[in-house]
Amino acid sequence: MALLTTARLTVRDWSPDDAAEALHIYGVTEVTRWLSPAMTQLDGEQAMRAMLESWTRSRGTLTPPLGRWAIVRNSDQRIVGGLSLRYLPPDEEDIEIGWQLAPDAWGNGYATEAGRALAGWAFSIGAHELVAVVRVNNDRGAGTAKRIGMQWVGETDKYYETRLNVYRLWPSDLASVQEDALRL
Repeated sequence: MALLTTARLTVRDWSPDDAAEALHIYGVTEVTRWLSPAMTQLDGEQAMRAMLESWTRSRGTLTPPLGRWAIVRNSDQRIVGGLSLRYLPPDEEDIEIGWQLAPDAWGNGYATEAGRALAGWAFSIGAHELVAVVRVNNDRGAGTAKRIGMQWVGETDKYYETRLNVYRLWPSDLASVQEDALRL
């Protein structure tokens, strides 16, 4: 079932049957090396299926807006990425928005489009702000955060015991970015 639909994308729940396509995201070093917390590159479809089964089982215990979703390209129904909203450690107060795309889907604006839609949905059901944590030197991740409308607030090692750049998004920031896009 679709959570969100944009002009080019559908954001929906993951299914264990998505393992082969998900492996083109989470089984690729160019993606996993930037994830926080660090994620070991999955080395096969069975490992990916187990991960997706774990995400599916945890779905019922998460209070919206928290969750993990697949990004599906509408034109061919191909999974091109994943999105997540989850609490950041150690205090589990800040909600992190995360995005991961298959490398062959990079450069098309999919992460920005899906990220804005997910942020808008999260704000519509009561989230007050969202945070993205981006590894130092991950210029692509930092650029996506900025295009979503997020503001850089500094570096920290508070989350995941890793030096990370922190970006924040408030509902007014998202509205401003969307208004600017409409004027173009």
